[in-house]
Amino acid sequence: MPRVYVSIGSNIERVANIRAGVAALRECFGELVISSVYESQPVGFAGDNFYNLVVGFDTAQEVRDVNTRLHDIEHQHGRTRNGQRFNSRTLDLDLLLYGDVVIHEHGLTLPRDEILRYAFVLCPLAEIAGDEKHPQNGKSYAVLWHEFEKHLQPLWVVGFEW
Repeated sequence: MPRVYVSIGSNIERVANIRAGVAALRECFGELVISSVYESQPVGFAGDNFYNLVVGFDTAQEVRDVNTRLHDIEHQHGRTRNGQRFNSRTLDLDLLLYGDVVIHEHGLTLPRDEILRYAFVLCPLAEIAGDEKHPQNGKSYAVLWHEFEKHLQPLWVVGFEW
């Protein structure tokens, strides 16, 4: 079974939506490995700060089924897809990795490009999967985080009570 990693984010009713998203993922996929929760400023628009984390789990479900289920969970928690890439979100669930699968199709890109672009994705991924390697560049997530220009995208751990 492949190990799957999913990024979770919210900047609308953050605590409630993060809790609900994690609970829904547990219900669908079982036991989760969960990173710390990080707070960061929004990227690409003005708005409230986000809470972000990454979870990992093993699944026998096909990659497209996992992605569809993530979209279903988002929709159930008030996420609307209005075509704007950068905007406030009740719940954002992004499939980052599905084992070492590399896919570039309409609506699905793995590994997700945001891993290498955004601190709020790479940092929590490196926390729970630091020794695993990016399927395209072969570097571990710990090394990638070490090399990341952190001062450009500050983030901080928040005391999150589950």
